[in-house]
Amino acid sequence: MTSLIVQIIVDGLLLGGLYTLMAVGLSLAFGVTRIINFAHGEMVTYGAYAAFFVFVGLNLDPLLSLPLVAVLGAVAGYLIFRLSLERILDDVGINQVLLTFGIGLVLQNLAVIMWTGDERATTPSYALESWLFSNDIIVAKGRLIAFGLAVLFIVFLLAWLRWSELGRATRAVSQNRSAAALVGINVRGIYALSFALSSAFGAATGAIMSFLLPITPFMGFPILVKAFAIIILGGMDSIIGTVIGAFFLAICETAIGYFVPNGIGWAEGVAFFLLVMVLIARPTGILGKVGREA
Repeated sequence: MTSLIVQIIVDGLLLGGLYTLMAVGLSLAFGVTRIINFAHGEMVTYGAYAAFFVFVGLNLDPLLSLPLVAVLGAVAGYLIFRLSLERILDDVGINQVLLTFGIGLVLQNLAVIMWTGDERATTPSYALESWLFSNDIIVAKGRLIAFGLAVLFIVFLLAWLRWSELGRATRAVSQNRSAAALVGINVRGIYALSFALSSAFGAATGAIMSFLLPITPFMGFPILVKAFAIIILGGMDSIIGTVIGAFFLAICETAIGYFVPNGIGWAEGVAFFLLVMVLIARPTGILGKVGREA
């Protein structure tokens, strides 16, 4: 029984790293701009395809192509914001939601046209390997790599937000954009930067998922739904809350997968059950704030 509990914790932590990667970019964009980017899942999809084609065409490991994929994602996010979202910043929220949702649909169908619906995957040597430790504890190498990269990305993001000038400006805009504008911060520039970083995280997540999950044009929507549940669970204002929500959800899903008959199928419903419970008991999420100045 002890080894089973340890295995659940290990699997839950490794899955939590993957969930953190999925959600942190979406959380960053919303925390700064207050726009829910429904095209974030497609950034993950395109990042996965980019890693796949680099792997097939240049025989380059997805981890080595990850920086390039992240830069391309950042450029795409910046252009999407400047060419579309910037024009409706002062519109009602439903218009922003419909625009990002429409962008996501266009990107999804464009992927179907270009690459069909066939499943693909990168196949580096570590993708299907695992380590067996004492007491029959199994650690999947791919999941461990995703966990390590999640830790690295979160540390980088928090350090950037805390100690860099642009990071502090980003925090100021997220807290009070009117006051930030009064002290000379380029609010729209910070919005564009936030979307660029968010998309970079999404594309990087896709590169990592390229050796963990099948790559299809439709992989983005389930990722978006799970990421959205995570940031609501953790608190839509908080990067740390997103991390806590991701690991909490992952451990709950893993435990259900082990203890409940046919639990793998039930585990997918856990995200929505927890989401409803959080909205009832604490609508702001685990670390979310009650409100924010305009």
